[in-house]
Amino acid sequence: MAMRHEELLGAGVRLYAISVDSPERNAAMVMKLSLPFPYLSDPDRSQAIIPYEVADEKDDRLSRPALIAVTPDGREVFRFVSRDFAERMPEDEVVATARRLNLRPTTQDPPLVGDVEEGPRSLTLPALRVYMRGARFAALAMGLRHGHHAEEIKEDSKAYVSEMDRYTQALDWLVERQGSSS
Repeated sequence: MAMRHEELLGAGVRLYAISVDSPERNAAMVMKLSLPFPYLSDPDRSQAIIPYEVADEKDDRLSRPALIAVTPDGREVFRFVSRDFAERMPEDEVVATARRLNLRPTTQDPPLVGDVEEGPRSLTLPALRVYMRGARFAALAMGLRHGHHAEEIKEDSKAYVSEMDRYTQALDWLVERQGSSS
């Protein structure tokens, strides 16, 4: 979403990420990924994750990735909740959905970053590239292995490969952006 942040602001949408991680770990993510929007913390899931019904039913320490559009007066006008930790709504669909809301362009202050603490399993940007490449090839293999048996598995594999390609594109954009700001 960082790559498309300006388009979303132009469509009248401000972004906020929320996770169960501590503010320090979220600050590390903001720094590493140069996120232009706040990354909020809800470690006990009581402030947003449970009220917005995005808690992971299988693991009471997690939430599922979601995209929820809420108007300034508190009305929910759009909802996408993933099936699992890996699924995300494609950015083109997010931007198109935001534009359909017909909101006035807006602005958003950059996130304030406090103390930073990397998580014990945090990956560096080069390691993220290797991870995404491996995930992409695993999804291709699963699609090829099961594609002739189940069309749903084949389509899910294609969608996941596409997602890994989008993540890699975002990583390339981030690395270029960080390189030009050094």
